Formats: sequence, C-alpha cells, structure tokens
Amino acid sequence: MPKITVVAKLTAKPEAVEQVKNEMLKMIAPTRCEHGCLEYHLHQDVQAPAVFFFYENWADMAALDRHLGSPHYRQYAEAVGGLLAEKLVHKLLEMTA
Repeated sequence: MPKITVVAKLTAKPEAVEQVKNEMLKMIAPTRCEHGCLEYHLHQDVQAPAVFFFYENWADMAALDRHLGSPHYRQYAEAVGGLLAEKLVHKLLEMTA
C-alpha cells in the first residue's frame, strides 16, 4: 500500500490562537506514538500567526483512519471545533517517490 501524506490547514479565531495552538501541541506526542505514524509536524504561519498546518506521513490509509478514530484526536477535534475561524482544509496525498 502507498504511504499517505496529509497537509491540514487550520485557522484559529484571533482571540483563540494560543488556545488552539495548545490543543494542537497536545496531539503531537500521542500521535507520534501511533502505529503507522511516520511523521507528524505542526507549523505556524510566520506572517499569519492564526494559521497552522499539520504535515503528516502515514504508512497507509488504515493507519490514518485509526488516528482519526483515536480518543486523543476526537478530544482535540471537539476542543478546537468552535475556536476555528474557517473550516478545516486538508489534502490527502499519495506518496509517489
């Protein structure tokens, strides 16, 4: 099975930037320990600090599906749901080389 890359963009409401960032930071350690997680990195836009990107690599789609069903992911999604200024944007990419 091909490896899966995810690029996810989240934009926090201006008054919730630090709260959203803290919730995202809580995701790093447990996610990196998940079976099938190859890379999981959080980035903050230098010019627009309310904008964050997750860059993720997964062994396969099954590993990503397990992540999306994990308790820590569900808790995170619930915590930031009302704090985002825009709908989450994500791209699923198949690693070809």
